Amino acid sequence: MRRLSQTDVARKLDLSFQQIQKYEIGSNRIAASRLYELSRILDVPTSYFFEGLDAEVEKSERRDPSLEIVTALAAIRDDTIKTRIVTFIEDVSGVTVARQG
Repeated sequence: MRRLSQTDVARKLDLSFQQIQKYEIGSNRIAASRLYELSRILDVPTSYFFEGLDAEVEKSERRDPSLEIVTALAAIRDDTIKTRIVTFIEDVSGVTVARQG
């Protein structure tokens, strides 16, 4: 976006071209101070590097309803009721669960 090559950025950060590549592909972590320097070189706010991160966090915080069903089913002590619920789920989903015998 800024018409800077990896070599240009490496020079401005006093790093090797290879180090910039490692940052870019994620094989090396980048320190906060280096991120700050990079934001100054690219003339962007440091928040630029975190855009969209909140959306990813929100996605990962959502619980999978499947896990809630399994947890609730495991809490039922009556095997007859469990079997009836599993049969209902099989009917609704069209999937048959292998039963232990």
